[in-house]
Amino acid sequence: MSPEFLLTTLVIVASPGTGVVYTLSAGLSQGARASVLAALSCTLGIVPHVAAAVLGLAALLHASALAFNLVKYAGIAYLLYMAWMSLRESGPLRMDKASGPPRSGARILLDGVLVNILNPKLSIFFVAFLPQFMPANDSTPLASMLELSGVFMLMTFLVFALYGVFAAAMRDQVMARPRVITWLRRSFAMAFGALAVRLALTGRD
Repeated sequence: MSPEFLLTTLVIVASPGTGVVYTLSAGLSQGARASVLAALSCTLGIVPHVAAAVLGLAALLHASALAFNLVKYAGIAYLLYMAWMSLRESGPLRMDKASGPPRSGARILLDGVLVNILNPKLSIFFVAFLPQFMPANDSTPLASMLELSGVFMLMTFLVFALYGVFAAAMRDQVMARPRVITWLRRSFAMAFGALAVRLALTGRD
């Protein structure tokens, strides 16, 4: 496995995106455990895209405007839903126990998986990105692709978990400042909204 692959993967994974925003919000709202669950859920959300790449479904998304747009607009709708929920006092950034019980681990996992599943560009990304780092005339291309995908997923989990645990470490300071909580809710809502716009402007190529 080449150092170029590891470095490129680290840059891609560490770049702010839906998974990073979701994991940070989980860490700030519910602490370290929730942030690790969020990181795990975003990692699990990659599995269907790997499967799609292996089975050739990513090629269908790339070739079919209808299939691509169906997944894309579902993703946009879900990101806008996350933006709306971030603004609500009872939403994902709820930090006051009086606002109600915290989200369950199952709900954290479900939201994180959906955030990544509903991004059609991820499937196409695996088809376009991973083969660049596979040996020429590879006799076992499927095994090589699964190995690279596994490393990509492991790095995703580790980097996202670090983001989330860092956010969780700042939680007590944030909870002591109601104005900061309000600002964070608005910031995360804007971030999810901006990601929805970016996905809306994304084409198949």
